[in-house]
Amino acid sequence: MNFTVTTSPALSPPVRTIMIGAMLAMGCLISLAPCYAIEPDEQVTYKTIGDVELKLDVFRPAEHESTDRVPAIVFFFGGGWNGGSTSQFHEQARHFADLGMMAFSANYRVRSRNKTTPFECVADGKSAIRWVRQHAEELGIDPNKIVASGGSAGGHVAACTGVIEGYDEKSEDLTISSVPNAMVLYNPVIDTTADGYGLKSVGAERQTDISPCHHVGAGIPPTLILHGTDDTTVPYENATRFTRLMNESGNRCELVSFAKQGHGFFNSKSFRPKTKDLSHYERAMKATDQFLASLGYLGQDEAQ
Repeated sequence: MNFTVTTSPALSPPVRTIMIGAMLAMGCLISLAPCYAIEPDEQVTYKTIGDVELKLDVFRPAEHESTDRVPAIVFFFGGGWNGGSTSQFHEQARHFADLGMMAFSANYRVRSRNKTTPFECVADGKSAIRWVRQHAEELGIDPNKIVASGGSAGGHVAACTGVIEGYDEKSEDLTISSVPNAMVLYNPVIDTTADGYGLKSVGAERQTDISPCHHVGAGIPPTLILHGTDDTTVPYENATRFTRLMNESGNRCELVSFAKQGHGFFNSKSFRPKTKDLSHYERAMKATDQFLASLGYLGQDEAQ
């Protein structure tokens, strides 16, 4: 296989349950996050730019074999294209791996670490989807069931893989599509003009170049958007507008609204240890499960 792997011990669901129970017995009752970090089963390098290696954190289903052909989901973290961590989606990735999908949390270049712009972020997102599809056979993945997902700026990166044309790395095999088969977007940046978020980052002269709301047409993959009605970072109106434009173009797009919720309502306890109300995270996960089940990516029993 043509990729680099750094392996850490994989924990099966029963072993994880035993570990969590043991930690609870030792007094980790207030918050599991400081006691139990959700770690990937391995890391793989999907792209090298200069001296920068971009990796995917990999979460495998239990007893997964390379001869399997399971759906996959690739998460992109938020952080305004400036920073962020793949750990933001580790709990979600483990959730889907436990349900039988191959899950990835992708690192991509950001301004604070790599002096990049949102345009490079989009290029990295496309590279990640292409890499997963290119290596689907040895990874045990169905190349026609790949989901792009993410939150905030990571939701923008995910959305651009399915909506925005171009921004593919010319050195890659462009005969392999970087377009996902479905998208799940958590309060995504979906309009980069003054009506949305990110104008200062993309620049006035290019404000619509990677603005998904301005590039909706026929043939975009089925999409689920989850958005808080009181989001003051990424306006809720952007999500409703994108959903309307998608449906008017004949695409499937569903919007799940979270009343009176602001930005980042979807984050897990492992990423935000001080979170007291997990009902919004749990509702977001259930809605995602049901959407993926409707596509045939999860069984109906798993989405209950």
